[in-house]
Amino acid sequence: MAKDRPSIKDEDTYEALRADGASKQKAAAIANAKASDDQNPSRKGGKQPPYEEWTRDALYERAQELDIDGRSDMDKSELIEALRST
Repeated sequence: MAKDRPSIKDEDTYEALRADGASKQKAAAIANAKASDDQNPSRKGGKQPPYEEWTRDALYERAQELDIDGRSDMDKSELIEALRST
């Protein structure tokens, strides 16, 4: 039976992340990176300032890139919450 998602290299990690509320895309990316000897997902990131330091316009543009529904009616804190839950 075919699964409705791409191949997951570390199924246990994927399922644990989904149970913790991570999106399917985020859980898959972390699970696959963790399964690779060439990558270390815990050492990635940190190149962008935290969302709290972004302007509302920059947050809106990022929400637009990710096609977050209702973004035009959101204030800065709502945009941050929506971006973090994606």
